[in-house]
Amino acid sequence: MHAEHTEQYIENKTFDEIQVGDSSTLIRTLRPEDIKLFAIMSGDVNPSVVDPEFAQSGIFREVVAHGMWSGALISTVLGTQFPGPGTIYVDQSLHFSRPVTIGDTVTITITAKQKFDHNKHILFDCQCTNQEGLQVVSGTAEVLAPTEKIRRERVHLPEFTISDKEARYQALLATAAGLEPIPVAVAHPCDAESLKGPIFAARAGLIEPFLVGPEAKIRSVAEENGLDLTGIRIVNTRHSHESAAMAVTLVRNGDCEALMKGSLHTDELMGEVVSRANGLRTSRRISHVFYMDVPTYPKPIMITDAAINIAPTLEDKVDIIQNAIDLFHILGNPEPKVAILSAVETVNPKIQSTLDAAALCKMADRGQIKGGLLDGPLAFDNAVSLVAAKTKGIKSAVAGQADILVVPDLESGNMVAKQLEYLANALSAGVVLGAKCPIVLTSRADTAETRTASCAIAALMAHAYRKQNQ
Repeated sequence: MHAEHTEQYIENKTFDEIQVGDSSTLIRTLRPEDIKLFAIMSGDVNPSVVDPEFAQSGIFREVVAHGMWSGALISTVLGTQFPGPGTIYVDQSLHFSRPVTIGDTVTITITAKQKFDHNKHILFDCQCTNQEGLQVVSGTAEVLAPTEKIRRERVHLPEFTISDKEARYQALLATAAGLEPIPVAVAHPCDAESLKGPIFAARAGLIEPFLVGPEAKIRSVAEENGLDLTGIRIVNTRHSHESAAMAVTLVRNGDCEALMKGSLHTDELMGEVVSRANGLRTSRRISHVFYMDVPTYPKPIMITDAAINIAPTLEDKVDIIQNAIDLFHILGNPEPKVAILSAVETVNPKIQSTLDAAALCKMADRGQIKGGLLDGPLAFDNAVSLVAAKTKGIKSAVAGQADILVVPDLESGNMVAKQLEYLANALSAGVVLGAKCPIVLTSRADTAETRTASCAIAALMAHAYRKQNQ
């Protein structure tokens, strides 16, 4: 009896070494990522195995493994253990008795049943049972067995990460599921993506959009892209500047509870927002956060400020941090870990960001920043990697597990956020904080999905603001 091989070398059993009755086993537990990987590799996207909603309505009432996942494990035993390297498949028959579901542990047992001396073939009995000892797959396999001894160093496969952006997108939308849609003034949605964003968000039940812009242009874009505007209000304006002013007016008058940027420039919209006469200012400094779900990081993370404050002062950073902390409270984290970034992790009088970091941490100690756990200065690696922090001897409750990254200036923050989005396949959402209402502020290059994800956060914020004002 041979157990699963984990040693450094892989070695076969030759035809002459194998006796009838000899066997080998392999044990595997089915994980969700196994199903996804098998679907990617094979192209088999049968809804019974990749669509949980469809699977629940099917005969098995849950997601099941591809039938050939178990078959592939039989091949694994034959090709790597028994007989092992040099084995050539000749024939395989399989009978599927019951499904394998996520979490099931399958034991594959391969037993030599018959040997044929004239052609060096061996017939194997193949049995796959689950953790309850019930048969899931059975059959026979005929192979041409190796006649020469082979011993090779085991090839180590590369690590992999399944980056399921759609699943992360749906999970973010689900955070606002069940909430009443919020009325949102969408300023100048006059291109495809900026119009798709509010329409998709409306379909998801997140918002009730007020499209503020030239009506003829909006309808033309909708027609060109097959978008249905039925039931969606359009507030007609002549140009982008008027669109920005009208959208802010709708919020200020109480007709809308949030603001969303369309295809106009950020400065044009924010100029109306920060207007002392007719804007949406509060006593707080207005700031921006990128909410990001990065496949290689174990939890969502915020980057601030990467879109509004170009070179924030120490006083500005107090509000930038407090705004981000307050948002994390709305999202359900009562004490987010705040890493104040610089190029180094020690205070250096020649690097202003390290001095700011030290002052901000002391301000938090004195209650001038509330609701979060601050540490800094921290270099980026020390903020997101426990290994890097430990290597540098940093003892901190924040280092290596930050929830919020506070960047020194807009340039560095924008670069970090865009690198994560485009090089690490991060799901990104952008909102403006510190105003009288949440503001969905995304890049003109952002997709409709990014805009819709941002609406989910804005919806949560708007409902939190409602409670505060009751």
